[in-house]
Amino acid sequence: MDILNGHSLWWVAGLFLSLGLTGVIAGVLAGLLGVGGGIVIVPVLYNLFSLLGVDESVKMHVAVGTSLATIVPTSFMSARSHAAKGNLDKDLLKSLAWPLFGGVIVGSFLSGYFKGPVLSGIFGVVGLLVALNMAFRAKSSALADQLPGAPWKQFIGAIIGGFSTLMGIGGGTLSVPIFTAFNVPVHKAVGTAAAIGLVISIPGALGFVLNGLHVEHRPPFTFGYVNLIGFALIVPMTMWMAPVGARLASRTKPDRLKQAFAFFLFLTSIKMLYSLLTH
Repeated sequence: MDILNGHSLWWVAGLFLSLGLTGVIAGVLAGLLGVGGGIVIVPVLYNLFSLLGVDESVKMHVAVGTSLATIVPTSFMSARSHAAKGNLDKDLLKSLAWPLFGGVIVGSFLSGYFKGPVLSGIFGVVGLLVALNMAFRAKSSALADQLPGAPWKQFIGAIIGGFSTLMGIGGGTLSVPIFTAFNVPVHKAVGTAAAIGLVISIPGALGFVLNGLHVEHRPPFTFGYVNLIGFALIVPMTMWMAPVGARLASRTKPDRLKQAFAFFLFLTSIKMLYSLLTH
C-alpha cells in the first residue's frame, strides 16, 4: 500500500510543516488566553487542510479526530497540575462522569454517520456562541447559586460530552462558562474542566479511529481519522509554546486578548458556515 496515497513528497513536506505550525499556534493561543487546545486546533487544522487540498469528505473528520487525540496527554498534564493545587472538584467530576461518557458515546456514534459539512456546521454554530460568550459575557453575574439537581445536571453533562466530541474539543470551552454561570468558582471550573477533557478525549479519539478505518481519501499517515504526524508534532509544540504564550499574556491586557481570540473564532465559524452555504 502506498503510504503517500498518491501525494508527492513536496505535499507531505507541506503537511509536516503545517501540522508543526498548528502546534505552535495552538500552544501560543492556549498560553495567551487559557483556552483548551481543541477550540484552536480544529479551526487551524481545518484551514490548513483546505490549503493542502485534503478531500472535503474527510477534512473535518480528520481535524476533529486529530484534535481529540492531542487532548489526551495535554488534559492529563493539566488535570494533574490543577489537582495538585486543589482546584479539581472531585465530587462534581464524579457526578458528571457517566453522563459525560454517555454523551461521548452518542457523539462518536453520530460522527460515523455525519458527513463533513454537518460537523463543520456544528462547530460553526457552537463556535459562534462561544465567541459571543467570550466577547460579551466574561464578567456577567451567575445565573444561579449552584448547578441544578438530577436529571438536569446529568443532561448538562451529556450535552457537554456529545457536542465536545463532535467538535473535537476537550470540554472546557463549554463546561467552564456553564459551571461559572452556576456559581462554581472559576479556578475550580477550569481545574475540573481539565479532568473532563480526559473523560471526553480518550473514548472520543477511539471512536474517531474506529469510524475512520478503511475510509478513502484520508491524508497520508492517518490512522482512522487521527493523523499520526499531526499528533506527534502538535503535542510537543503545544507544550513547548504554551509557556511562551503565558509570558506574552503578562504583557497584554487579558480582555483585549479574549476579544481578539473571540474575533478569530467568530471569523473561522463564519467561514465554515459560509462554505456550507456556497457548496
